[in-house]
Amino acid sequence: MAIEIEIELEQPSVGLSKIAVSDTHGEDSPYFAGWKAYDEDPYDESTNPSGVIQMGLAENQVSFDLLEEYLEQHSEASSWGTKGVSGFRENALFQDYHGLQTFRKAMASFMEQIRGGRAKFDPDRVVLTAGATAANELLTFILADPGDALLVPTPYYPGFDRDLRWRTGVKIVPIHCDSSNNFQITPQALEAAYKEAEAMNTKVRGVLITNPSNPLGATIQKSVLEEILDFVTRKNIHLVSDEIYSGSVFSSSEFISIAEILEARNYKSAERVHIVYSLSKDLGLPGFRVGTIYSYNDKVVTTARRMSSFTLISSQTQHLLVSMLSDKKFTENYIKTNRMRLRKRYEMIIEGLRSAGIECLEGNAGLFCWMNLSPLLEKSTREGELAVWDSMLHEVKLNISPGSSCHCSEPGWFRVCFANMSEKTLEVALARIRKFMEQRQRDI
Repeated sequence: MAIEIEIELEQPSVGLSKIAVSDTHGEDSPYFAGWKAYDEDPYDESTNPSGVIQMGLAENQVSFDLLEEYLEQHSEASSWGTKGVSGFRENALFQDYHGLQTFRKAMASFMEQIRGGRAKFDPDRVVLTAGATAANELLTFILADPGDALLVPTPYYPGFDRDLRWRTGVKIVPIHCDSSNNFQITPQALEAAYKEAEAMNTKVRGVLITNPSNPLGATIQKSVLEEILDFVTRKNIHLVSDEIYSGSVFSSSEFISIAEILEARNYKSAERVHIVYSLSKDLGLPGFRVGTIYSYNDKVVTTARRMSSFTLISSQTQHLLVSMLSDKKFTENYIKTNRMRLRKRYEMIIEGLRSAGIECLEGNAGLFCWMNLSPLLEKSTREGELAVWDSMLHEVKLNISPGSSCHCSEPGWFRVCFANMSEKTLEVALARIRKFMEQRQRDI
């Protein structure tokens, strides 16, 4: 009797796009690995006091009570206003990709207010996007072709590897900055990055800066902005200024927008300048997904508006924020109070780190500080830095972002966030850091 043997042939796996199999998303970075460790064992004061404290998330929760108080007092903002059911119909039906005109006007006004009225913004040049992530990617699609490059100063926000490269096919060429001048961008560093791209036969389409800087927590000086604008004009390339933290500067006079530089120059060469902004950081609303592109280039505005149909903000969100941002009494108080509270938090963490024997770069903005742990490195390498980061994560349960995930050229620097938790939790985190440092001192 013949025995039939059934052989199951392995089916070839079905193919996917180059984007789907690409590793340029950057998710294998320690920046994201730390988040995973936090998600698996999150700190909670009462239910999990030994869990991981998340200091790798640049989120602003210090002024959330002001937003909640506003909504309690203005319930119509989160409903359909005075129009009742007809207001619902107006919001629920199709909205074109220009967004609500009232909201673009409110956003332009808020951006002016943050800058102390020193720069003007035309609502007709405001393009709405679902957050700054979408804004930066959308601009990259418009300014560069696959294989072209953007020059980006280091250290930079780890998410740029995803936002600027992953779907666009555009390269990032680093402008290497270092601690010898507090990581400020120099004309020499700009030129060196441009030449590096040329040596790779890569066309440079623009420079992207973050001002105030993430992860440095510091604003870019006026003279440096002048030099960057001169550089992009000379090379005939674009300048993207990501100013997402412009309202999180501890003193408004310490921040100078590229818009102010252009105004002082009577908008000469303005067509190459594009500003990115969002309500995620200053107003602490990352879940609302509200970003904007402000461009001085008519063609960029038109194209960005067409492309923004892929990243629209819901009409209901716009409706709520029109009410909030148009209330000048509220916005003035919010900006002032938020700055005061961020300064207090910054001073609290700087003093706490200093008492533990840790120095930071002098900052004046943002939701984080740039901490120097290079004296703890056994070897001044990326591996040495990641060893310290791993100890921090697993020994004292703190997730901080290693400088190498921000492409920092010097090992030993870390970004530490302080605005996404209560003061009490921050005190716990600082106590853990002191314990970590004391242990290290004993081991030396």
